[in-house]
Amino acid sequence: MVELEDRLDRPFDFEAFAGIQRVMAQLRPHLSEDAYVAQVHHQERHDHYHVVSLYEAGEVRAVGGFRVATCLAMGHHLYVDDLVTDSEARSHGHGKALLDWMEARGKALGCRQIVLDSGVQRHSAHRFYLRERMDIICYNFRKVIA
Repeated sequence: MVELEDRLDRPFDFEAFAGIQRVMAQLRPHLSEDAYVAQVHHQERHDHYHVVSLYEAGEVRAVGGFRVATCLAMGHHLYVDDLVTDSEARSHGHGKALLDWMEARGKALGCRQIVLDSGVQRHSAHRFYLRERMDIICYNFRKVIA
């Protein structure tokens, strides 16, 4: 049985992050467990970041992180910061279920679109996003200043 757990409107729970961080580390390996917990805690308090996780048989299979924002370029939108399925559980529909949940959540919150950035090296993820009828709409540029 697959179940989703959203942390919206719940107090920060450090213990719940063991399984979540194990999966998230597959997408964000540069963050230690302590750094990940601290960063999520900060983002939840200051940036309205939310974590949602998908469980199967009591194990975390996929994790998403998102925030709702409004800007001139995209209007009111749900921005997916993070979306990762456990490497041991890919191609079982978990990523799709999580993305579908975030889309429904965005609609419920009045968002006009769901948006995400994806590293150019993530070819399998890009195939998934295109299969889910997402469009490539821009390039993302970065310059490190610190």
